[in-house]
Amino acid sequence: MNNSVDKVLTYTIHEVAPYINWIYFFHAWGFQPRYAAIADIHGCDSCRAYWLTTFPEEERAKAAEAMQLFKEANRMLNQLDENYHVHTIFRLCEANADGDNLILDGKLFPLLRQQIPHPDGSPFLCLSDFVRPLSSGIPDTVGIFAASCDGEVELLYEKDPYKRMLVQTLADRLAEAATEKVHEYVRKVAWGYAKDENLSIPDLLKEKFQGIRPAVGYPSLPDQSVNFLLNDLLHMEQIGITLTENGAMRPHATVCGLILAHPAARYFAVGKIGNDQLEDYARRKKMSVEEIRKFLAANL
Repeated sequence: MNNSVDKVLTYTIHEVAPYINWIYFFHAWGFQPRYAAIADIHGCDSCRAYWLTTFPEEERAKAAEAMQLFKEANRMLNQLDENYHVHTIFRLCEANADGDNLILDGKLFPLLRQQIPHPDGSPFLCLSDFVRPLSSGIPDTVGIFAASCDGEVELLYEKDPYKRMLVQTLADRLAEAATEKVHEYVRKVAWGYAKDENLSIPDLLKEKFQGIRPAVGYPSLPDQSVNFLLNDLLHMEQIGITLTENGAMRPHATVCGLILAHPAARYFAVGKIGNDQLEDYARRKKMSVEEIRKFLAANL
């Protein structure tokens, strides 16, 4: 199981499209979550017409707009399916926690811990809390992953602003959908800690599975420079991902992060940290405090 070899899985558009979370697609277009329910409606005209009647009269024009957008998004997905793919790569690393660090395949992976007291007195969390400590003498496993839509997709329709935004928002959703699909494969097959999992796609999107998949840039893993560490382990160039000098990923429709299996693992926000942790984190990362400060401006 845990031989720390990168595995690349490439999917067609129609293989990952069922895993799209349409709420976030519609959010990018300024629609509230209730309008995303059009994705759950059968395609027949009478079903769509009935769906419109479930909205108050003053919201029906907006609902009709959402319906049209969904129709055009699906037409675009069918067009993209002819020429483009979504690429994923993952690795199952031998891992242990050492304080606020992970050790992944022998490499130090520093993390941040919550520092602002909770009103209910609950503990200050760090992602390393969900991995077996080094002092146990027993190795654990942590997955790392990246996913990206073909870079050419973002460059389509340069002279058509509407279609360009449509293709870019779909590319973002396809990269996220591919991580959903590959995470399912990791849980059930590659790592196999949830071999008997039998969840519908709506349940997957509600994260009813065991474990978590924190992505870089999200509240529990806010430091974009983490991308450099992940790239050292994953060699993301194998699926066409490159990093800028400040750790941003290219193409834009790209996501990467960690896979943790502990049944108690949950998402949290690191939130604001003090200078003491900033300095300690910089030391662990072998970077200057000034350098790290740039990556963590929102957390200071």
